[in-house]
Amino acid sequence: MTTKSKALLGIGLYVLLIVAVLVVFGAGAKNDAFAPQNEFKLDTLFSIGGLDVNKAHLYILAAGILMTLSMLLMARKMQQRPNKTQTFVELTYTTMRDNITRGNMEDSLAAKWFPFIASLFLFIWFSNMLGYIPLPTNVEHKIDIFGVQIPSFALYAATANLSVPLVLALVVFIAFTTVGIVRKGPIGYIKSFIPAGVTGLGVPPMLALEILSSFMRLISLSVRLFANILAGHLIILFMAGGLAVILGTVAIGAVTFPLAVALFMFEVGLVATLQAFIFATLTAIYIGGAAADAH
Repeated sequence: MTTKSKALLGIGLYVLLIVAVLVVFGAGAKNDAFAPQNEFKLDTLFSIGGLDVNKAHLYILAAGILMTLSMLLMARKMQQRPNKTQTFVELTYTTMRDNITRGNMEDSLAAKWFPFIASLFLFIWFSNMLGYIPLPTNVEHKIDIFGVQIPSFALYAATANLSVPLVLALVVFIAFTTVGIVRKGPIGYIKSFIPAGVTGLGVPPMLALEILSSFMRLISLSVRLFANILAGHLIILFMAGGLAVILGTVAIGAVTFPLAVALFMFEVGLVATLQAFIFATLTAIYIGGAAADAH
């Protein structure tokens, strides 16, 4: 049997399975009670000293702890002849140092800011990857185990909440603004916003636009990370069964579930790392640009 024949046979069996599921279970009734957006609702899990703790707090704490422990463990396990894990860690380190940091700023500045940029990259990466591990964080739908009500398993990422990427973006904004002011002085930093060749009446509007574009970097950093992670999680949720529940049609789940698995692998294999890489690279570009002599 040729590859084409096998592919056609597989598609035919898949379609037959969908039809069989539809015949057996029927179309069902539309479900108006299911609210997929509640997966991202920050309900209070518990309180400590009057402070309400939600799952975003736990995910941020977990990402920070995992990042720190991983780096300490890798540092202690370094060998003269590296194994596969050490090779991967060294490749990651080289990428963060040379491609992200040194590639976008002078060496002296890169040496100073590399720990900051690497920490950003790793924290965002760990936060994104934690978002694809099912954890008991859904307090809306609890599971009864021997009379004990525990939260059900769900997917959630701290970076899918706009407040987290926005705080990271604010830290980056303060960082590159401080670099520019320290390097050029307050007046010199403001003057650096004006492109070469712009004089006279063109200076005020151009300066206003450039300052506005500098503040727009907050949106460029935060919304890109937030939107990509949130959209990925929502699509996985819908494809994995949310759409079938809402429409009350089991056959739709048979169609969309394989797509959910493929999308899940794509998000884990590419998007989680890519978004961390983009955020860290833009940070390096902004810091390097703030210190550069030319606009």
